[in-house]
Amino acid sequence: MQFNVLTIFPEIINDYCGKSILGRAQKAGVVKVTATNFRDFTLNKQKHVDDSPYGGGAGMVLSAEPILRALETVKRLKKPKIIILSAKGKQFNQKMAYDWSKKYDQLILISGRYEGIDERVKTALRAEEISIGPFVLTDGDVAAMAIISAVARLVPGAIKLESLAEESFNSQKSIKSKVHKVNGLEIRNLKLEITGEYPHYTRPEVLEYKGKKYRVPKILLSGNHKKID
Repeated sequence: MQFNVLTIFPEIINDYCGKSILGRAQKAGVVKVTATNFRDFTLNKQKHVDDSPYGGGAGMVLSAEPILRALETVKRLKKPKIIILSAKGKQFNQKMAYDWSKKYDQLILISGRYEGIDERVKTALRAEEISIGPFVLTDGDVAAMAIISAVARLVPGAIKLESLAEESFNSQKSIKSKVHKVNGLEIRNLKLEITGEYPHYTRPEVLEYKGKKYRVPKILLSGNHKKID
């Protein structure tokens, strides 16, 4: 799977994605992460990529033209999804990460800064605005890296399947359904419960901290695999 990030600080993306699991996945050819500096595509001598907002207001707005020109240099695969990282966007979740990992061959992530990105980028590219939470960041690079991390690990070959099998937001505990009759029609409400991942322990068996002892639960030391499960 291919990830392309448009940002004015590509070194942030490259440094993070070149390490650990993402770095190994890139070396194995499972995923590819490329960061493009859209400051290189501005036409003014000062290399400015922002300007004051129409209608007034605090801060500066990222101009559309450098971003659009930069995107034209990105090689697009058959099924790309274009995303603008924005605090006012739809909130990202695990289901979206899973769906994108299966549906798309390429994610193009546009990282905003300052007061945001000229709205015409979204309109021209038919991009989707995505937020990683109900809070405001200093930039979109952190959000881009979070999305890459969440989606890339679901690409086959990026991580061991055993690591994905029993984790938070992954295992479906049960589906409860209730049937109600309204004007003779049966209305069925489905509720999907998601199990949180269990707590983890490793050595030492007894941890001492500030005069207190914290022990591993006895059941994990019992050897009774059925009870442990």
